[in-house]
Amino acid sequence: MNAVGLPLFELAERRLVWVDTRQRLLAQNIANADTPGWKPRDTAAFSIGGSPSNKSFAQTDPRHLVPAVATLVSTQKSNRESAPDGNAVSLDDQLARLADTETAHDLASDIYKKYLSFFRLAIGR
Repeated sequence: MNAVGLPLFELAERRLVWVDTRQRLLAQNIANADTPGWKPRDTAAFSIGGSPSNKSFAQTDPRHLVPAVATLVSTQKSNRESAPDGNAVSLDDQLARLADTETAHDLASDIYKKYLSFFRLAIGR
């Protein structure tokens, strides 16, 4: 069975790519927790509609808010002050973000597996 081209599987794949990118950035932040001047980085929030760079929003009413276009990687804004050496990594914050990322990965892979089992059931396997 070829699941390529089905919107749900494409969405799950995009979500898993986003999770992978975020996991790498958070791991870099933790690895550089003692590096002078290191600024923690994170990915932009996941967007169901695709990457923000290829979407344009029209403001059809002056009362509507038009979302700003986010970049894939941005410097994290932290309430924590920088250390004297300029490092702004908070390990507690990074570990909380890692836990959120793990939950997002589990959800995306569970949805993928569940819908794949529905297709298998439908074709009699």
